[in-house]
Amino acid sequence: MAMDAEEIERIAKKHALLNAVKYGGKANLKAVIGKVMSEVKGNATEIIPVIREVVEEINKLSLEEQEETMEKLGIKVEERKVEKKKLPPLPHAEKGEVITRFPPEPNGYLHIGHAKAAFVDYEYARMYDGIFILRFDDTNPVNERKEFYEVQKEDLKWLGIEWDKEYRTSDNLPKHYELARQLLEEGNAYICTCSEEEISRNRKLMKECACRNERNISWNEFAKMEEGEAVMRLKGDMKSKNTAMRDPVLFRIIEHPHPIHGKRFRVWPTYDFYGAVEDSLSGVTHPFRSKEYELRDEVYFYLLDCLGLRKPYLMEFSRLEIKGMPVSKRKIKPLIENGKVMGWDDPRLPTLKGLKRRGILPEAIKEFVLSQGISRAESVVVFENLEAVNRKMLDGVARRYFFVPEPVKVVVENAEEMEVMLKYHPSIDMGVRKIKVGNIFFIPAEDASKLKQGDIFRLKDLYNVKVKSKNDEIHGEFVGKELLPGVEKIQWVSHEYVEVKVMIPGLLYENDEFNENSLKIVEGYGEKNIREVKEGEIVQFERFGFVRIERNGITGIMAHK
Repeated sequence: MAMDAEEIERIAKKHALLNAVKYGGKANLKAVIGKVMSEVKGNATEIIPVIREVVEEINKLSLEEQEETMEKLGIKVEERKVEKKKLPPLPHAEKGEVITRFPPEPNGYLHIGHAKAAFVDYEYARMYDGIFILRFDDTNPVNERKEFYEVQKEDLKWLGIEWDKEYRTSDNLPKHYELARQLLEEGNAYICTCSEEEISRNRKLMKECACRNERNISWNEFAKMEEGEAVMRLKGDMKSKNTAMRDPVLFRIIEHPHPIHGKRFRVWPTYDFYGAVEDSLSGVTHPFRSKEYELRDEVYFYLLDCLGLRKPYLMEFSRLEIKGMPVSKRKIKPLIENGKVMGWDDPRLPTLKGLKRRGILPEAIKEFVLSQGISRAESVVVFENLEAVNRKMLDGVARRYFFVPEPVKVVVENAEEMEVMLKYHPSIDMGVRKIKVGNIFFIPAEDASKLKQGDIFRLKDLYNVKVKSKNDEIHGEFVGKELLPGVEKIQWVSHEYVEVKVMIPGLLYENDEFNENSLKIVEGYGEKNIREVKEGEIVQFERFGFVRIERNGITGIMAHK
């Protein structure tokens, strides 16, 4: 080899560590070979075996040990300024003149799909020094509840979203009634007394019903009718290839008290009416909605033409779909009602309450949803993409603790009673915690099952133990503190422990079938210092995963590994 063997090994170790830490603890041999060969000169057939040996050595270390080794060797990850994906410029937009809105219906808790819409609307308003409106589209009193207005505002504040103006669509119903009268009087709408079945059948047949032309029922007459007796429809085009234009319903009668207005109103507008009217009247310049409404765009603009109202620049993007997760209230509600999940904050759900409880940071949600952009192309993403963003953000702020799932007792002869000082983080100064150790330890059942008499293993960050006998528990003896090559490093807790239960949420659906095993409970022992963790804090249980602590430190929910 043209270059000194020790120098090649040093370069190989540097790149193996950098690659391993970048990709969760496992270095990729081919990637490391490529990096090393670009720096050294010599015969590849002689150099590659050295690289392979180094990579194997590095991959035996835990991620924490790899980080510690990098710190000792002075190897630093090169900080690359990664440009965050920016939203593209808005068409027909000028600074100070853009107005956007986020219009949730107060009929449930917000989910990650709402977060995408809210962040797109909010970020564009801020990008153009414009105005962001929070508008509650509360025109279906059957499904809406007073609590949801406040709950949805709490969710938005948790995301870091602030609005410049807030109002309820229901407050504007008197104005909607004026516009409805205008449509009727100008012959652009009519009151239809056909049954739902007949309306549906005529739409399929592209056939106008008798109500459209024979008798003109006034708004006042309509407002006195019974629920289900009649609806108000737009005179669209029953021959249109676009089914949405075949005389859509604009108003219907609902005899149900409203959470805010009680029984003040009984005639309620549909989305086709209030969506277009409110966007126009409130001054919204760039309303966004998901691609599922694209057939209704023609109705949107036709209605505004009929009313002589300003037309905004309507924009659409694809819905956020996550594999194995129900990203819609329509799918989430039955799961709650049928007791399939614990509630709106179940950590398996993509609701913002569920994600928060799971330990997903609002900053991670923002980066994740904005990375999807405003493309109209349909795609299904995997939850691991959000986990990767969250892991990157948690890694530098989460304190480390020891946790042993399914513990097996280990008794160590000749063990010294002492107090050890362990870092809260291997490479960031977060202070240290103390752990008292004696001759009794507990290790994970999975690690214990691999041990046999005569084996030597290392209690991580402590010392080496030789197995003397193994039954329901393991008896061993202290055999030194020095690091031994090839010795398995095992997680442990001492005799001073707390019992901990960790909920591990999985995907609710597999192959479109509800997954009955989507929530697992792992019981184990954690180090006593876990009691100091505040409720809601997210920590890392070493060699296990990131966990959000609940209930005085004795219950946790795993965010991800």
